[in-house]
Amino acid sequence: QVQLEESGGGLVQPGGSLRLSCVASGSISGFNVLGWYRQAPGKQRELVATITIGGIRNFADSVKGRFTISRDNAKNTVYLQMNSLKPEDTAVYYCRYGAGGRWYEGQGTQVTVSS
Repeated sequence: QVQLEESGGGLVQPGGSLRLSCVASGSISGFNVLGWYRQAPGKQRELVATITIGGIRNFADSVKGRFTISRDNAKNTVYLQMNSLKPEDTAVYYCRYGAGGRWYEGQGTQVTVSS
């Protein structure tokens, strides 16, 4: 089992920035993927960004150039730096951990972009 704990969500004005963090604990594999997904009201959950343990990154087109993803393997922590935030980025953001064909997800953290 893997547990994920997200932090860093909140309310921010359009154009602002937020940094999300997620710490993974439990049975951590040496080969894994960490990532962020989000779900806005009335919409399906969607990929935001992922990063492999080797540092290969993948981003949704909607966040390219605005969001960056990084990880600290020693701390089993993944970060999502969100810049130039837009109202359409408002959603619950979920951290995910994947290894060996299994995926785990955190409880989510709310990000609200509003003036």
